[in-house]
Amino acid sequence: MNKDSKIYVAGHKGMVGSAIVRKLQVERYQNLLLRNSTELDLRNQKAVDTFFAKEKPEYVFLAAAKVGGIQANNTYRADFIYENLMIEANVIHAAYQYGVRKLLFLGSSCIYPKLAEQPLKEESLLSGYLESTNQPYAIAKIAGIELCDAYRRQYGCDFISAMPTNLYGPNDNYDLEKSHVLPALLRKFMTAVENGDESVTIWGSGTPLREFLHVDDMAAACLFLMKKVSAKDMPINELAMWNVGLGSDISIADLAKLIANITEFKGTLNFDATKPDGTPRKLMDVSKLKTLGWQASISLEEGIRRVYEELSLKRAW
Repeated sequence: MNKDSKIYVAGHKGMVGSAIVRKLQVERYQNLLLRNSTELDLRNQKAVDTFFAKEKPEYVFLAAAKVGGIQANNTYRADFIYENLMIEANVIHAAYQYGVRKLLFLGSSCIYPKLAEQPLKEESLLSGYLESTNQPYAIAKIAGIELCDAYRRQYGCDFISAMPTNLYGPNDNYDLEKSHVLPALLRKFMTAVENGDESVTIWGSGTPLREFLHVDDMAAACLFLMKKVSAKDMPINELAMWNVGLGSDISIADLAKLIANITEFKGTLNFDATKPDGTPRKLMDVSKLKTLGWQASISLEEGIRRVYEELSLKRAW
């Protein structure tokens, strides 16, 4: 990728897409193609085709997606599978049609079976049943991975996939009905401190283990993969997919205690075991990516403190 290469970041307004844009700008890439959802509806095949035909991007970061936490995934099941299937199918097919040199598809750790061996290895894909609460979203993301692999095998496209663990950071979603656990907890604890509340209620038992990666680290990994690896150099039967994570996990209970400490909440923590826990554990095996020479640099506590300080300044609910 040259500094003046035409680079399309799909989903540049989202948490991951905006982090990728920031990283590209820091490294002085000068020719970024950016369209918000009102300018380009990625669910519309004709609109996507017209965009690619006109702009002819050389590189594509496919970070656009409909995302949410357990409650949103379980409630809006049709929306999550339909919209994500349409987005990835339209963009990946257009990338093939109009000669994109390389495409990076962003998946999710939820693609792995609920009871897969931990830590999660890339080869565990499709080896068992998915977590039921987010199965439609996971199936859509698996379809994206398979699309990239199919176009690579049939047409020789340099399409690769990255599977991020749970992400957090700037431009996260803090809607308590639709957000993931870390931003939801940050909002709950910050609000409790403001209101002088004596307790905070947390969904589930607190026992599930989760891994969290700052989105700036995710962006760095995406750019690393785009520059350093090629699906064309890999054996045809090896999936061009890499896990991206911190490499360590934490229980939801300990995460809540950490956030309580950072936000200086002095009250009690109540765990509502009537709410779903989701998958018991989700830790990514990042050895495949580490072997290539990349690993995360932002610790969980440092990352949460960064986000807390940013929120304290602008309160972006």
